[in-house]
Amino acid sequence: MSLNIVLHEPEIHSNTGNIGRTCVATGVSLHLIKPLGFELDDKHLRRAGMDYWKEIDLHVYENYQDFLDKNPGAKIYYATTKAHKVYTDVKYPDDCFIMFGKESAGIPEEILVDNEETCVRIPMLGDTRSLNLSNSAAIMVYEYLRQRDFKGLRTEGELHRLSWK
Repeated sequence: MSLNIVLHEPEIHSNTGNIGRTCVATGVSLHLIKPLGFELDDKHLRRAGMDYWKEIDLHVYENYQDFLDKNPGAKIYYATTKAHKVYTDVKYPDDCFIMFGKESAGIPEEILVDNEETCVRIPMLGDTRSLNLSNSAAIMVYEYLRQRDFKGLRTEGELHRLSWK
């Protein structure tokens, strides 16, 4: 079982850093499609990812076609506010990819129209344009993991100084 999060031309370092941290905490691979709006050695990117950044299973591609070429036959879901289907309506297969677009514009519509059946959305009120990218990625990652009963993840916590009653 493995999930892959794909960021198509991400622009904001802190979003990518936060998503990287989520990926490390959940065993998910992170794929970045250029151009990026920041450098991978950006201190803000690494700060958002905290000390986890060095542990990320990171893959970087020159463009969308390079991503497709290097992941032949990949089952890709496209997270977009333009989709007809809600993200919880999908039973995500093992080893799938969930792609998110850049913060300012989302995934290009040329890609979406070719993949209408695998486009999914997170419901929102009225005229809300979108959620924060790192929040959206976390929502989708945890839906994938919930469908697998959070297998392999620690599901109970411990207090540091006190004990539960």
